Amino acid sequence: MSRGASARRIIAVLRADHAAAYRPVVRTLVECGVHEIELTLTTPDTLRHVRGLIEEFGQDASIGVGTVTDEELARRALDAGAQFLVTPGLVAGVPALASRLGVPTIMGALTPTEVVAAMEAGADAVKIFPASAVGPGYLRQLRGPFPSLVAIPSGGVEIEDADGWFAAGAAAVSMGGPLIGDALAGGSLSGLRERAALLVAPAVRGDDR
Repeated sequence: MSRGASARRIIAVLRADHAAAYRPVVRTLVECGVHEIELTLTTPDTLRHVRGLIEEFGQDASIGVGTVTDEELARRALDAGAQFLVTPGLVAGVPALASRLGVPTIMGALTPTEVVAAMEAGADAVKIFPASAVGPGYLRQLRGPFPSLVAIPSGGVEIEDADGWFAAGAAAVSMGGPLIGDALAGGSLSGLRERAALLVAPAVRGDDR
């Protein structure tokens, strides 16, 4: 999934009323240095837009599909060209399906038992979800017994929290509303640029640690 220092440490989660809203937001994110884009299946017609976005932005971004809750949705997302998959919880068969095509899976988990299950299922990374329920200190403790854990906090992560998560050992942070704001509803793209700049800075600092 990596496309560069800031890119591999930020995943922008796009959840909209309609998938036609994706394009200008993706363009703005890429221009600002956010190159990992998760399109959510709760947005109507998401899968119809995956290939077009990859064709337009694929040189600079990885376009993945999230909210994958079962193997059938995983197959459909892979057929649509998803470059990575994200599950909100444990969906054991998804990593095996995706790995056949060389597509990484980020699997949702929270407790140590769930983290073990995600790793045993073959997840390339574990999405700590909902991250706001635990905080960076939890990840720091979790990495004690799981030093090789590739952890990505998601769910309630605020821009000002990013530094703390990176310091705790997060491989990346996943962020929706606090980063995107109202941009997917026709809101300010300049505001999105400002928020993205605030988020890219701690991501780059994290790479220097």
